Amino acid sequence: MKEIKIIDCHAHVFPDSIAEKAVKNLENYYKMPWSGNGTVGQLKESIKNSNIFRVIVFSTATKPSQVRSINSYIAGLCDDRIIGFGTIHPEYRDYKGEIGRIMSLGLLGIKLHPDFQGFAIDDKRMLPIYSEIEGKMPVLIHMGDENSDNSSPQRLSRVIEMFPGLVVIASHLGGYMRWDEAEKYLIGKKIYLDTSSTLCKLSPQRAGELILAHGTEKVLFGTDYPARLHAQELESFMKIPLSNEDRAKILSENAMKLFNINNTSN
Repeated sequence: MKEIKIIDCHAHVFPDSIAEKAVKNLENYYKMPWSGNGTVGQLKESIKNSNIFRVIVFSTATKPSQVRSINSYIAGLCDDRIIGFGTIHPEYRDYKGEIGRIMSLGLLGIKLHPDFQGFAIDDKRMLPIYSEIEGKMPVLIHMGDENSDNSSPQRLSRVIEMFPGLVVIASHLGGYMRWDEAEKYLIGKKIYLDTSSTLCKLSPQRAGELILAHGTEKVLFGTDYPARLHAQELESFMKIPLSNEDRAKILSENAMKLFNINNTSN
């Protein structure tokens, strides 16, 4: 297999001052240990050790007051390896202005986490926000939760019907711990899926079934750092029964096309 320039399309980072607390809260919520500490320093070390070409990073505003500062923070991290996604909150009043600012900062998409931000994917408060994002940039949405229905695959299926021009990346193969529901409502639809936080729960065979059923040209590789370090996640990914051609699509080619990333860059 020829060398592939790997792109991680799903990674979280936090300022050093709050990273330890943030990761501990996530571990408590998901009731499982995380491999990383959530700092930018460790992220850079992890992508260097695994020769990752690019990594997409983001953080979620759980309060409207956090939106601008988080977007500015993420924009400040971007360099020749790090690509940033912005955040928005359903109760942020000037969402139109902030979406414009997200674009002006050079951030390439928006990340939403319905469960942590307190809204259902098909919440009427979100409809004007989706309308504003549509046609401008992709939106990556956390999908699936054992304790909440806010991020259910069925809810996303309603949104993509209402906004056919919205470019959606449905995290966790369409629904963390709700993959049967994702298979029913999302697999095969005109959206992207990412592989983050699936390979630690699904067998390689089941992950492969979902990926192939959806279409490998619409799947992106993601680690969910700091949930997993890159070496760990790549080892798990390579166990999925896929052709080398399909692996290349998922690990980099699809992301390069979606985000217009130059393959010849260092």
